[in-house]
Amino acid sequence: MLQLIPSLTGLLPELRAKFPSLARKLPGQSEPVVYLDGPAGSQVPESVIAAISGYYMQHNANSGGKFATSCETVAMMAAAHQAAADWFGASDPRECVFGANMTTMTLAFSRAIAKTWRPGERIVVSELDHDGNVTPWKLAAADAGVEVVTVRVNPSDATLDIDDFRAKVTSGTRLVAVTCASNSVGSKPPIGELVEHAHTVRAEVYLDAVHYAPHGLIDVAQWQADYCVCSAYKFFGPHVGMLWGRLERLESLAAYKLRPSPAHPPGKWMTGTQNFAAIAGVTAAIDYLADIGHRLVQQFELYEASVDADMKSGPLTRPQSRREALRTAFAAIERHEQTLLTELLQGLADIPGVEVYGITDPQRYGQRVPTVACNVHGKSSADVAERLARVGIFCWHGDYYAVDVCAALGQQPHGMVRLGILHTNTSAEIQRTLREIADLAK
Repeated sequence: MLQLIPSLTGLLPELRAKFPSLARKLPGQSEPVVYLDGPAGSQVPESVIAAISGYYMQHNANSGGKFATSCETVAMMAAAHQAAADWFGASDPRECVFGANMTTMTLAFSRAIAKTWRPGERIVVSELDHDGNVTPWKLAAADAGVEVVTVRVNPSDATLDIDDFRAKVTSGTRLVAVTCASNSVGSKPPIGELVEHAHTVRAEVYLDAVHYAPHGLIDVAQWQADYCVCSAYKFFGPHVGMLWGRLERLESLAAYKLRPSPAHPPGKWMTGTQNFAAIAGVTAAIDYLADIGHRLVQQFELYEASVDADMKSGPLTRPQSRREALRTAFAAIERHEQTLLTELLQGLADIPGVEVYGITDPQRYGQRVPTVACNVHGKSSADVAERLARVGIFCWHGDYYAVDVCAALGQQPHGMVRLGILHTNTSAEIQRTLREIADLAK
């Protein structure tokens, strides 16, 4: 990996221009909409839109036929599985499964894996998680007659209680379901440490990387988890779920499937006809992010050429795989998002009557993603979100399916305002948001 990562700032206007929706203005307003609703679904670049429409225009067919469009669909799916493997950091495309969405896939997968559990065993979930990584496991546990144990959240900083995790993940635990980043307060648990501990008691680990995906590089090889899920609509793609699992487990587990369905992964886990057009869009979304990495490397090489007086033939091309390009892109994305997060948190801290939930210590920003939950004294989260929406700032209110963490922070039933930063956001948008919140707090 390059030691010097060029700033994303120089590319930002060009990147924003790739998203048609970022130019939208509300009637009577001079400035475009500020999208801080990304945690519930990001905007989509033109390349993703083109891939989806291009599939429908040129390649639309079911797979398995002998004719051109069917063969093209098979080739597109093979390319998508390889793109997914690059995305997860997996070694085998057969380990990557597509489906309707993370929740639907987890409900189906939990039903299958629960067949291997026995009464007297337990599974572990957490208060930090989206309910999509909690209730499916509770339902499966009830069917199998196994115990469910929940790891607490530290209310002081909205982080996972690691001591409680270690106390509850003990012998007899069969599966641990935990998030890579909270979709509510942004906290990032120490995944490597949690996986290592779970494996010492022979438990499997099911990671929810849905919210983590647009902010950091997913690396199942480094994390050493057993399963990992995400959703493309959170990282600039269409509504498609993605699951990675260890090949030997995907082979050995019995899938709920139809008789003509494939007997081996990934097909055995991809029930019914897939949304082929949307899956074409997933590959385009991954390639959009990889292209950022390629562009950053190009900038770096041009910089090297400009300072190297002995370089007579111009910059040398350094081939980057898609995976390497994603690694470079996310290094720059994290840097850019951390800058905006600092602006937002420091600005909110200066507004009387605003309370932020989660990590606010600048020395610990690396332990969170740039998703901020807050409230304005005397106003419900719905009131604040509605007022901001009127002036063209889109954000979420409520608990956003993070039911347990919202309750642990004492914010049920009204929830919290959620401001979600993505790499397409700008400093000007953060400052505009802070001005509007300050006005609301008066």
